[in-house]
Amino acid sequence: MNHSASDCPLCLGDSGLVVYRDVRCRVVLTDEPFPGFCRVVWNAHVAEFTDLAPADRQHCMTVVAAVESALRALLTPDKVNLASLGNLTPHLHWHVIPRFADDSHFPQPVWGARQRPGAPRMLPPLFAESLETHLAGALDSPAVSERKLS
Repeated sequence: MNHSASDCPLCLGDSGLVVYRDVRCRVVLTDEPFPGFCRVVWNAHVAEFTDLAPADRQHCMTVVAAVESALRALLTPDKVNLASLGNLTPHLHWHVIPRFADDSHFPQPVWGARQRPGAPRMLPPLFAESLETHLAGALDSPAVSERKLS
């Protein structure tokens, strides 16, 4: 499947709540069934990490690391998975997924075979706001989201 910018799901929408945005990328708290699953999406429609200039690659990985660090601080997962696949959606993006030993797929990837029913897990109250604040501080940038912090 080869998407152009005009029919690319990541160009057309966010599939979740944007908790950080700058001119180069955005961080989305996704609507995936794994609590805390985030996606770092490069704003420009490029397919591969090496399509980026070196400074842009550095910026992208700085944002990915900031998301991982924030998720570790806020959720204390057993592991954090990082993935950049793009097989179905060839638009550069990174998955940052907090994993817990009692989740339905652990230790397999979230896209793998279900291992057990999985313990119900809810995000803490005001999680999105806390994530937004962590990212703004870590990236030394004001938070830019679709909503105001309370």
